[in-house]
Amino acid sequence: MVEVQTTTGRVRGITRDGIAAFRGVPYAAPPIAELRFCAPQPVGAWTGVLDAAEPAPACPQPVLPRLFDRLDPADPATKFVERYDENCLTVNIFTPAADSAARPVMVWLHGGWFSVGSGNEPCYDGGNLCRAGDVVVVSVNHRLGALGFLSLAGRGDDRFESSANNGLLDIVAALRWIQANIAEFGGDPGRVTIFGESGGAAKVSMLLGVEQARGLFHRAIVQSGPMLRAVEPECADATTAAFFAELGIDSIWQLRELPVAALIKAQSAVLGGPMGGLYGGGHRMAPAIDGRIIEEHPFDPVASRAGHGVPLLIGSCRDEASMLVAAVPGIDSMEPEHQVKLLADNVFGHAFDDLLEGYAATRPTSSVVEHFLAAVTDQIRVGGITMAERAVGAQVHMYRVDHVPSVYQGKLGAPHTIDVGFAFANPDAGAGITSPNRGLYQDRDVPRLTEEISGAWIAFARNGDPSHPGLPAWPSYVAERRSTMIFGTQSGIVDDPEGEEREIWCGRDGGL
Repeated sequence: MVEVQTTTGRVRGITRDGIAAFRGVPYAAPPIAELRFCAPQPVGAWTGVLDAAEPAPACPQPVLPRLFDRLDPADPATKFVERYDENCLTVNIFTPAADSAARPVMVWLHGGWFSVGSGNEPCYDGGNLCRAGDVVVVSVNHRLGALGFLSLAGRGDDRFESSANNGLLDIVAALRWIQANIAEFGGDPGRVTIFGESGGAAKVSMLLGVEQARGLFHRAIVQSGPMLRAVEPECADATTAAFFAELGIDSIWQLRELPVAALIKAQSAVLGGPMGGLYGGGHRMAPAIDGRIIEEHPFDPVASRAGHGVPLLIGSCRDEASMLVAAVPGIDSMEPEHQVKLLADNVFGHAFDDLLEGYAATRPTSSVVEHFLAAVTDQIRVGGITMAERAVGAQVHMYRVDHVPSVYQGKLGAPHTIDVGFAFANPDAGAGITSPNRGLYQDRDVPRLTEEISGAWIAFARNGDPSHPGLPAWPSYVAERRSTMIFGTQSGIVDDPEGEEREIWCGRDGGL
């Protein structure tokens, strides 16, 4: 057992294998009752010692279906089951020691778009990362979906004017709590790195456009999820109107009286599924331009002033889109054209037709489905490249993960989320809500890749440069060369990988 004094009271964590863990520590007041749909408020002080041995509940959210039954019907469910409650504004802290060592601080924002997921998932346990690099790791739970991103602005009550971005404001509140308290946990408040994958990377992207977050973190890592544009106000308003209609209500007062289960059910109906609204069409519950929290898109047409000067580490996985096909029931029995239509309607809309000719030229022996998956993968990759080239006043480094895990007989290639286990030095713990990389230690390259990738993340958190002795020289990313670290069977720098396919996207922002 180990105790730490915070600004609001003492907390008691547990020590295991030399790492102290404090779970479920509140950083803001519970957003319930009168505070539902309000901006986060300061947490009240407590007396005695708060037991922080177990995770607190995560934000209420829809249940995700199992994704990979088609590849292995006998596979056990991979989603981590935990408790959900609206009282969810907590952090988990992992540290080598609660001393005065002033270690770099790495703040993790979980995946799951803005609708699902949790900082409590076992693959996000920061113990191994702390041990590998003498850093402090913090994971954040915040409001999701309608509870965190439903716009109630302009509906006659100023208390709810920030509601379209309350989930982001929760993270800002967590970062402020970290500034005030992390030194007591052995961390350096002047060296805070935010990092996230998929939806977590989108949150990192958005925070680079939030002036209130400026100075609360000092570096940022964007893993497979650049988000160049916030939701437009018109889209946010239309989503709210559809949400009210689905619930059969017409006032905020009625909305606040409803049970959370009704909100989650209506959310999925309006968004078209548990993680609906990812790619810009239709209704969306995600950070929106509101003139208060987000005044401009973070990276379109240029980088927001709020993110100027922040060093960036940006990258993706070679086969990001492979899980799209793997996760769709019955897709194997469809004709290729039907497969593409089903998927493209949910990702690109009509824009995919404009890309087909280019991918047919660069991949003449591939099928139309393979062209589509390459384009979806590049939607993420080129979004990261666009972010890198629009960044202002700071060094940027670029990477790609090419490792193909042997799970599912390698059918997924190097898929979305494969980098998470490596980054956390937890390659055998899965990768969040999809977990395609469970059992990675059966693969020969995994111990080396774990050291290379987690070492790069640690080096970046320490000094803003991911270079370290275990890797070849890693130049910063500039448009003239486009140097990219490829993590694979023999990791090294490649200049402008798949440059012809990058050029297909000229004139497109590539963002989600």
